[in-house]
Amino acid sequence: MGQTFRPRRPGSPPAKTQAELDEMVRRMRGEQSSPANYREQSLKIHGWICAKCGREFDLSNLHLLTVHHRDGNHHNNPPDGSNWENLCVWCHDDEHSRGVLGEYLKGGDGKR
Repeated sequence: MGQTFRPRRPGSPPAKTQAELDEMVRRMRGEQSSPANYREQSLKIHGWICAKCGREFDLSNLHLLTVHHRDGNHHNNPPDGSNWENLCVWCHDDEHSRGVLGEYLKGGDGKR
């Protein structure tokens, strides 16, 4: 793979070396939470219980307990769990359908 020449704009920071770019990528990957990781963290922090209906879960049905992002941003995964709540699949569906129903009742198109 050959290098391409791209002129820098005046006043722009100097180009990074490949080692610096590799380190930046490693650091960014380390800061990201994978979906499995944040689910695991949320289950540890909030327990195996639905925050809405209070149903308790065990290993046989834990797959029915999901993580809901309160602000709707799936990339916002603070390590303290403040943007998560564990909801069973039924309460999670209800939570997401409320906005659609509200828009419909207000006369909107119901799309989110």
